[in-house]
Amino acid sequence: MRATNSGTNARVLLVPGLWNSGPENWQSYWERERKDCQRVQQVDWETPKRADWVETLERTVAAAGGPLVLAAHSLGCATVAHWASAASPETRSRVRGALLVAPSDVEAPSYPKGTEGFVPMPLWRLPFPSTAVASTDDPYVTFERANFFARAWGSRLVAAGAKGHLNADSRLGAWLFGQALLEELLAG
Repeated sequence: MRATNSGTNARVLLVPGLWNSGPENWQSYWERERKDCQRVQQVDWETPKRADWVETLERTVAAAGGPLVLAAHSLGCATVAHWASAASPETRSRVRGALLVAPSDVEAPSYPKGTEGFVPMPLWRLPFPSTAVASTDDPYVTFERANFFARAWGSRLVAAGAKGHLNADSRLGAWLFGQALLEELLAG
């Protein structure tokens, strides 16, 4: 496994979703094993408010400097999309790309209760290159909706097969396939 990125000076901001990413989530493996990763620390992981999460991401991007690649999971994908439309031009310009993994459908009736302000799902083109990764049997988004989100964001869609929500339950470990996609974004 690579401890650093493709020789670039870019850093990776990990943007977890609802309930954060536990120790067996691929984001936690990356944070532990890669020298270029930093987790965005939200104040409230259980009942997140969009305004708070977007502001935290803005502050973290500003403090981290640049260049950066965002690696988001689940509700973190919606957070990135909301942030991209509201971010200051200076901080937005620091982001070289985004890896958007298992973008959950915040509009679905089955979506967990407790989040505030994430509906409607942001559907505007992101101002940086992005790759969306979706499973064909994700309980929080159908593959068709994930494809719809990817098209709206201008993202390349990568099908991950039947792997659930691409979280700890998917047993991805350090998720080398995801790291290869990340390296593409880091290389620009």
